[in-house]
Amino acid sequence: MSDQPHAASVPPISEWSVLLDLALAEDIGSGDLTSTLVVDADRSGRARIEAREGLVVAGLPVAREVFHRVDENIDLEGIPGVEDGVLAEPGQPLLRIHGRYASILSAERTALNFLGRLCGIASQTRRLVDSVRDLRTDLVDTRKTTPGWRILEKYAVAVGGGLNHRIGLFDALLVKDNHIAAAGGLDSAVERALAKAPQGVPVQVEVESEAMADRAIELGCRFLLLDNLDPATIRCIVERHAAETVLEASGGIAATNLREFAETGVARISMGALTHSVIASDVALEVDLLPAEGAGPKAR
Repeated sequence: MSDQPHAASVPPISEWSVLLDLALAEDIGSGDLTSTLVVDADRSGRARIEAREGLVVAGLPVAREVFHRVDENIDLEGIPGVEDGVLAEPGQPLLRIHGRYASILSAERTALNFLGRLCGIASQTRRLVDSVRDLRTDLVDTRKTTPGWRILEKYAVAVGGGLNHRIGLFDALLVKDNHIAAAGGLDSAVERALAKAPQGVPVQVEVESEAMADRAIELGCRFLLLDNLDPATIRCIVERHAAETVLEASGGIAATNLREFAETGVARISMGALTHSVIASDVALEVDLLPAEGAGPKAR
């Protein structure tokens, strides 16, 4: 993986605040029984979150907000050089925490769940982006995201070096096969989309053959999604239309064949796998105790 961070703006907290509230309510409920009964309420100390494997950091602002939602008096100390987008090695501290132990432990699992998943998405995206970096093909995400998590998962894709497609159904037109069928055919669907799209809103049309691509371009479309086409067919469409049309390949593309598709010269490749089948990165919280006090607890 490249060790160069990718610039990505953290989404406004208003767009993921409710998700944090739901996650904390789900985990803490009426109260953290273990921390309340086992740990003195006024006992304070330090803890740290660390990477347990090599990963691309993503989600530190989210983890910080989780701790402050649980206890606004928790003090969070960043690690110099560690921010979203950088590559962390195994054992690398990501965040230092100081405050009431009971509060830290109540926030632990929720913070790690967000951080681990977002690091996983950023790390997988970076690996795939790096595998075709010399071919200058952009990797693009999809709407195949965890319900409620989309804005954060797309942020993690951007941190990993991928591009964001539309956020939802409201900010771009993508005329897919079912739209074409429901509209009565390709011509009708494309003509309506191009005629009625608000100014500045992109219109992309999904095509499933070389002939469909030709016809969509004849109708005026300049942004095509080449769906479930083999590399040879994509290469033919690229050779004929890349100069006048933005071409994006999708469907059946995975890490094992990504390079073959990128070598066709297609400008963009969209992959649901950037978000829908990611393994969370291994991150952990450790309480920093004096040697005589023993090892710190771990969340399950």
